[in-house]
Amino acid sequence: MTIIPVRNEEATIAQVISSLQTYGLNKIRVVDNGSSDRSATYAREAGAEVLFEPIPGYGRACYCGLQNLPAEIDWILFCDGDGSDDFTCLPEFFRLCDRYDLIIGDRRSTPEGKAAMTPVQNFGNSLASWLIGWGWGYWYNDLGPLRLIRRSALAKIEMQDRGFGWTVEMQVRAIEEKLSIVEIPVIYHPRQGGKSKISGTISGSIQAGTIILSTLGKLYWHRLKRMVKKFEVIGNR
Repeated sequence: MTIIPVRNEEATIAQVISSLQTYGLNKIRVVDNGSSDRSATYAREAGAEVLFEPIPGYGRACYCGLQNLPAEIDWILFCDGDGSDDFTCLPEFFRLCDRYDLIIGDRRSTPEGKAAMTPVQNFGNSLASWLIGWGWGYWYNDLGPLRLIRRSALAKIEMQDRGFGWTVEMQVRAIEEKLSIVEIPVIYHPRQGGKSKISGTISGSIQAGTIILSTLGKLYWHRLKRMVKKFEVIGNR
């Protein structure tokens, strides 16, 4: 199952869906997260199932897309609807399914990907990756939106975030649950249409950075509480 959160991506969503279909991905859910354009119409005409989540929030849209999945679904692919993800890497994603639970596209490991990211995106991803490494001992290189996760692994993670902290929470919780994780280099393009809700504005970038930092803070606080509880149990033996 492929889940694509969108908000005003009418210029690109049909082509994104068509590209996914060329790789045999026909179970596609587009979650319209409050669009004021024809994103939903174009997505449906392109062959996707369309769901609606009117309350803004990347995590809300992703969570909506996960509801009532068919029983036969074992893997879930998340991607963006703005045409920035390059799907030529998907055969490599599929090849690694037998070995990993979470496969993340690393935009910052290819010259094209790193160049297409804004300075704010590069800085924010570097900082978040460094903080995760410092706090959890696992060093990611990116918080890329293109990611493939085993359904059973996602259930184990028990995602709670409903905003822009969705990706960072998934990556931190994957470490905590000792999932098998790999990042692979992927090509990334500037968005092919529409306007970014995050990196396109200074206020949006600041808001996204604040959300990521606060999400990491909450996750680390929970981790410390679990560690204290564990030591208390050991001490009472």
